[in-house]
Amino acid sequence: MKTVVVLSGGLDSVVLAYLIHSQSDPGMALSVNYGQRHVKELEYARLTAKRLDMPWRVIDLSAAGISGILAGSSLTDDAVPVASAKQTREGNRSHVVPNRNALMLALAFTAAASADFTRVAVAVSGTDRPTPDCRPEFLSSFEYMERKSLAGLADIDLYAPFSQLSKADVVRMGADLGVPWADTWSCYHGNAWHCGQCLACVERREAFSKSGTLDPTKYEA
Repeated sequence: MKTVVVLSGGLDSVVLAYLIHSQSDPGMALSVNYGQRHVKELEYARLTAKRLDMPWRVIDLSAAGISGILAGSSLTDDAVPVASAKQTREGNRSHVVPNRNALMLALAFTAAASADFTRVAVAVSGTDRPTPDCRPEFLSSFEYMERKSLAGLADIDLYAPFSQLSKADVVRMGADLGVPWADTWSCYHGNAWHCGQCLACVERREAFSKSGTLDPTKYEA
C-alpha cells in the first residue's frame, strides 16, 4: 500500500506521518500553501518529511490567487484578528476556512491517482468535529464522491485513523511513535513561540496535559 499523507506540519498531521511510516508504507507527503496567514507550519512539514525520508510535495495555490476567494477567515486574512480560545468556544468561527479540507483532499486524491497510490491519509481528530469538513459524515461522503469521480481510473481509500480519537489520544500515539514534538507547529500565529491563547494553542496544551505527556512547547502566555 502506498499513501499520500496530507501533511500540514501541525501536531496531528505529523503524528499521522509517523504512523504511516511505522506501517512500512513508503508514502508521499503533500502540503498545500492556500494563502494561510503564515507558512511557518510548512517548514515543519518539510522537516518531518526529511526526517522520515518521505518524498514531499508542496502545492502553492497562493500564486493562483486562492487567498482572494478564501478571505474572511483569520487564517487567511490579515484584516481579521485571530480570536482567543475563549472567544472561539463562545461561538466565534472566524478561524474556519470554508472547504479547506475538501480542497486539500481533492488535491491529495488527484496526486494519488496520478501516482498509482491506493490511499489518502488525513489527520482530522474527534476534537475537530465543530468544523464541518472534519466530521465523519463529511469524510465518508467525500470518499464516496471520489470513488464516483475516479471510477475505472483508480481505487483509492480515505484513511482517517484519528477521526474517533481526541487530540490527547493522538498525543499518546505520537509519544509511542517517538514524534519529536518540537518539530510540530499548531499556533495560528507565526511568531517565534506559540502564542498560548488561540484555540490551536489551548487545544495543544490540553492534549499534552490530558495525555500525561510532557509538553516541550514554548508559549508566549
